[in-house]
Formats: sequence, C-alpha cells, structure tokens
Amino acid sequence: MSILNPKSPSEYLLDARSREAVEKTVAFFETKGKRRLREDDQNRVWYRDFLDFIKGESLFADFLTPPSYGGPGSRWDTYRNCALNEVLGFYGLCYWYTWQVSILGLGPIWMSPNEGLKRKAAEKLRAGGIFAFGLSEKEHGADIYSTAMRLHEDPASPAPGTPSGQARFLARGSKYYIGNANEAAMVSVFGKMKGAGAGGKDDYVFFVTDPGQPGYELVRSVTATQSYVAEFNLNDVPVDESSILLRGRDAWDAALNTVNVGKYNLGWASIGISAHAFHEALNHAVARRLYGHSVSDFPHVRRMFLDAWARLVAMKLFALRAADYQRAASRNDRRYLLYNPVMKMKVTTEGERVIDLLWDVIAAKGLERDVYFEMAVRDIRQLPKLEGTVHVNIALIVKFMGSYFFNATPFPEVGRRTEAEHDAYLFDQGSTGGLSSVRFHDYRPAFARFAGVPNVGLFLEQVAVLEKLLLETKPTEEQEKDIDFLLALGEMFALVVHGQLVLENAALLAVDTETVDQIFDFAVRDFSAFALELHGKAATTARQMELCLAAIRRPAVDPSRARSIWEQKVLPLYGSYRMND
Repeated sequence: MSILNPKSPSEYLLDARSREAVEKTVAFFETKGKRRLREDDQNRVWYRDFLDFIKGESLFADFLTPPSYGGPGSRWDTYRNCALNEVLGFYGLCYWYTWQVSILGLGPIWMSPNEGLKRKAAEKLRAGGIFAFGLSEKEHGADIYSTAMRLHEDPASPAPGTPSGQARFLARGSKYYIGNANEAAMVSVFGKMKGAGAGGKDDYVFFVTDPGQPGYELVRSVTATQSYVAEFNLNDVPVDESSILLRGRDAWDAALNTVNVGKYNLGWASIGISAHAFHEALNHAVARRLYGHSVSDFPHVRRMFLDAWARLVAMKLFALRAADYQRAASRNDRRYLLYNPVMKMKVTTEGERVIDLLWDVIAAKGLERDVYFEMAVRDIRQLPKLEGTVHVNIALIVKFMGSYFFNATPFPEVGRRTEAEHDAYLFDQGSTGGLSSVRFHDYRPAFARFAGVPNVGLFLEQVAVLEKLLLETKPTEEQEKDIDFLLALGEMFALVVHGQLVLENAALLAVDTETVDQIFDFAVRDFSAFALELHGKAATTARQMELCLAAIRRPAVDPSRARSIWEQKVLPLYGSYRMND
C-alpha cells in the first residue's frame, strides 16, 4: 500500500482503456502545472479547460454511463472510479467536485424507469456534459422532509385523456448549494407534487430541468471558489410527464440511495488532497536546514510524519476495502450502509488530522501563495461537511451498533473486487427502510489474524471494554436522544469498524506487521481520547464513566519500529514526486 505518486505506475489493477484515461488525466494537470493551477485557484477561474478535457477524452461518458446506454468500455465501476477520485482530489478539490456533483445528478436518472431521460443523459455525457443534484434548500438544507420545491398543475394543461398532449406542471421554488447548476446539461431536482399524495397531500417527486429553460433563474454562486455552487430559482418552469424521473416513495428512496453512493467518494477526495500535501511537506522538511540540521531530523517532526503517513495509509486501506463491500452489495447484503458513512465521516476527518500534522511541520510555508498546501489547508475542511455532516453520519452508524457487535451473521467471503464490471446494484438499491434488519459478519476474525501485533492486541482490549459498556450499561432512552452523548460513543464504534476493514485489507494486500502496528498505535491513542471524551459527557452514568476509564490504554511504543518505517517507507518518498511547474 503506497501513497499516490501520479507520475509512477499506479497500483490500481485497471484495464488498458481505464489506465489510459487516468494517465491522461494526470498528464492534463501536469501539463497545466502548479503555477497555473494556483493562479486559477486564486483568481477563481471557471475550469473550462478541464471541462474541454472531459469532453475530448469522453472521460465522464466512459466512467459514469451504464453499458446499455454507452459505448465500449462504458460502465459504472466503483473500483476504477476510486482511481479517478484519488487523482482528481490530488490536483484540486474543484476538479473533483464537478465529478462528484455529476455523480449525484446522474444517480436519480439511472435509478429512474424513464428511458427517454436515460438516453438523453447518455447523449449529454458523450457531448461532455456535467450534471447537478438539486436537493438542498437554503432554509432546510438537506432536510428532505421539509423541501419546499413544488410542482403545481399548469392550469393551461390539456385535460387528461385528450389527444392534444400530456399534462404539464409548473415548478416553483428554489435550491441552494447546488454544484454545477450554472452549466449542467441536466439538473435532477427533488421536490413535491402539489396534492398528488394520499388524501390530497403533497407527494415526493424527482424531475429534470436545465439552466436553459425559461424560468430557470441562476441567482449566484454562494461560495468563493472556482466551483460554481449555485442558488437558483425555478419560476414556473414548465415540466411535463417526459421530464419526471420518479414519484412518491421511489423519489424519496432515490434521494437517499444517491447520497449512499456519493458520500463514499468524499473519503477519496480527502485521500488525494492528503497525498499531495504529504509529498510537498516532506520535500520541504527534508531539504530545509535549521540550526545545522534537516528539519526532518528533529524527533517531533519525524513523529508527526510517521503519524500522518500511518493515518493516510489506513485511510486508503479502509477506502479500498469499503469499495469491495459496495461492489458485493445485494438486497441480502447491505453492509455498505455502515461502511459508506464511516468512509464519509471517518476518512474525511482523518484527512483533517493528516493536514494538521503536516502543517505543524511546515508551519508558515503552508500559507504561501505558490504552494499546493495552501489549497489543501482550506479544501480538506470542506469534505466532512458535505453529503451530511459528521454528526449526521455518526447518528446513522450508531443505528447499526447492536447488530454489528451482538448479532453476527455468516456471509460468503468477499475478496478484492477489482473486476472490470458495471455495478448495477447501486442503481437498484430498493427501499431505504429496514436498517434494523441489516446484518454484519463477525468482526473478530479480522482482528484475530493480527492479534500478535502489540497495538492490535491493545486495541482489542479496548473493544472488549466497549462491548461490556454496551451490554452492562446499554444507553438509556434519554441517552439515545442526546446527540452529544451519541457522538462520542459513535466515534469509538467507528474506530472499530475502521480498524476491522483496515485489517481485512491488510491481510488481502499482505501489508507488513510493522505498518499494521504503526496504524494501531494511533488507533489505541484515538480510542483512549474518545473514551475520555465520553467520560466527560453530562449524560454519562457513574458505571459508564468507570468503563470509559478502563478503556484507556498507552500504545506499545517501539522506537525500532518507528525508525524502520521512517527509513524504509517514509524518507524514500522524499523527492519522488514534485508537480511540474
């Protein structure tokens, strides 16, 4: 497992066309160069050159079109999408963002039974189009229960059953924080149909529009970035039956299922940003001389690099393993519904930790206008806040805690899923209900394989205390309503899930035990910190406080292990990558 160096052969097992597409994407950015990349960022230049590249290389068309609607090589392949996710994040969040928002915008389209709109989306992709996902609103955010966008029946519509045409509707309302909505070929808009539900109540609907339609009012971009993150109004925009994607419960499910797919990508953006920042920080620190020494010779600097390196490797191990489960998903195997929000909340916050560690090394250098790092410092903070905050995703994952720990279910072994195939299930996930019925395989065997690794053994002791806490002092009804209490508990649970998938992938990829031990060095420290945080919550009972203190451990410190990793894995990265000027 390595930190991305886009100038060297990728570790991704891609077919020839996919590898060529990723390599051409790297070449686009390296030809552009860091100087121009930074100037465009500082001047908030709309990335027309990148959109032209997407069109010329059929990049999104190949990577985001199901095979039945695209050309040779077209498929939605989560594994190869990981490679493009990481590369785009590596060079700049705005480039990744237009890809991410297109993924969200396409979700309801590929989930829809509307064949005409699917064919239209495929045509727009071939023409280089980007897409938008009109879900959130200024007053309600992503609270889709409260969405105010409405389709009203057009009074001028022909009566049903007449030969003169289909019924028409008028879309009224506004959407807020919608990426790509300035130039999207199609905008998938979530709203309600006035009086269409049972008893004359409003019912949910997904429909499509685009910025060229009469009544589509582009108000402004609400962020000070290269990306166009729109506020727009629909002022009686005509919508007919052919523009409707989904109605009722199907529309509701499509909204949540699209987010299930999209939130996974956020972790990859964090991985890409962190990798580029790591290269830049290491290059600076090793070359920089202070008091007659290289900055990287100082013990505290090496410790920070080791911690950043271990966290970044763990981020990538988890992300790739979570992709395996997403690709293996079915109506009978929905484990991804836990792993994807952990990917979103845990991997993105780990990215923040990596950048903070590196920033403490390079200090004021990280704020200079001509370094990539200044972008990384700003952009890494955005990812935990998108597609539901960290808090929202922790509130989701704790719903699975009882099933995860106390109701293990046998599943067929899931190996590495690197095959060049279309992931059709992502667009046929079914009902979003029934989370209590989701089952998980026993997490213990993943840890048992590495139980002889000192810090894994210590972490297992901490997990045993967490299980004891949940069995002996199950959260009360009041505690379950206390989000502040659940956040600390959820962080401890997320560490277990994160550690499990890291170890599963460590076994699959034959990661050496030194690396595993270094990863769990920080996992033990983090678990202790969250246990202490839970200890201090107002709602925590006396017995829960005792168990929190019982979970605190000092990691197994091994100077020889740290020195070996520094000399053999971290320091050799010095000078291995520098972005072209």
